[in-house]
Amino acid sequence: MKNFVEELRWRGMVHDIMPGTEEQLMKEMTTAYIGFDPTSDSLHIGSLVPIIILVHLQKCGHKPIALVGGATGMIGDPSGKSDERNLLDEAALEKNVAGIKRVLSRFLDFNSSDENAPVLVNNYDWMKEFSFIGFVRDVGKRITVNYMMAKDSVKKRLTGEAGSGMSFTEFTYQLIQGYDFYHLHKKYNCLLQLGGSDQWGNITTGTELVRRMNGEGAKAFAMTCPLITKADGSKFGKSEGGNVWLDADKTSVYKFYQFWLNTSDADAEKYIKIFTFLDREEIEALIAAHHEAPHLRQLQKKLAEEVTTFVHSAEDTELAIKKSGFAFSNFDKAELENVGEEFFTDIFGEFIVAELPLASLQQGIDIVLALSDETKIFPSRGEARKSVIANAVAINKEKVAEGFVLSDKDIVLGKYILVQFGKKKYFVIEVK
Repeated sequence: MKNFVEELRWRGMVHDIMPGTEEQLMKEMTTAYIGFDPTSDSLHIGSLVPIIILVHLQKCGHKPIALVGGATGMIGDPSGKSDERNLLDEAALEKNVAGIKRVLSRFLDFNSSDENAPVLVNNYDWMKEFSFIGFVRDVGKRITVNYMMAKDSVKKRLTGEAGSGMSFTEFTYQLIQGYDFYHLHKKYNCLLQLGGSDQWGNITTGTELVRRMNGEGAKAFAMTCPLITKADGSKFGKSEGGNVWLDADKTSVYKFYQFWLNTSDADAEKYIKIFTFLDREEIEALIAAHHEAPHLRQLQKKLAEEVTTFVHSAEDTELAIKKSGFAFSNFDKAELENVGEEFFTDIFGEFIVAELPLASLQQGIDIVLALSDETKIFPSRGEARKSVIANAVAINKEKVAEGFVLSDKDIVLGKYILVQFGKKKYFVIEVK
């Protein structure tokens, strides 16, 4: 049996671990679970870490359980939060739970007949029948208020370090999450809960409940992963356009690929270990090669290729690489016409900054006026003229000079004009 803890440790994915956890995992096939919060109908790349941990768990011969928090999602996890979460109604929650199950099914085969086949559960299924009196009698009496208030996530909220207090609703969250562990322990002999380092308090409450409700001899373990950060201290998982999602209809495969390709050198060295399944020797060789020729960005290219293939497919990755190559190539207007609108908008759609009526282009617009007064691509006529004179402006990849008239002949794909300023700045005019 492969050492799951050691596999995560060299990848930098172990933060806290309860004594005896590694020994239990090396002794026998062990069932472990991670919870996913249904705050949206999809998952973004912040959820890739727990997904990857579950995949590693199964690869090491253990049985993973993915828990979707249909019940806990009604309350909101206070861990790491400074404000009370807005409560979702049942219809929104049901939609989100279904969406998360669909995403998780892409990475874990819940229909497998293997002995260590993954299991997908929703904690609403066992929490919905609980009465309030039943819960406080059977569960609430097992854990003292003193124990619950000693948790960092609670202390910070109560002392005002993070937010302005905590409702009773959120205060009960750790009890409900703890009950999940007890339930899975009893039904599936689940001995280990995994999660992010901000979950340590909730997870250890679960181990206590297991021992107190299933008897002193009951075994329960805990292990957490560090929260992923960027080298510059900014939040991981966000791009300029917001969250980077695991669904192509929310974040296109090309943009997903670009997110990883644009990773800094320092982050790429860390992420290649966390977000790929490459072995240690291959990763060390890639890092060494990158140090010798960082300008080739071999590390970023491999990272982007591996993660995009894992989340989407090899075919999708190939097309994303093709689009990426095209974006930085010396294409011309004819090639732009040939790629098709979907291909064009996936690369350049985010640069649409202005609209021009077709009638104006049929009459023709002086390039300086078009770039300043008409589209505001440049803040003034003076700046637009200066850039054109400096040979820094291209229309559909062809440099233009002073006196150039923008017309309907410059429209590509029936509705766009691509403007380039310098080497890397793109703007798109949409023709209406």
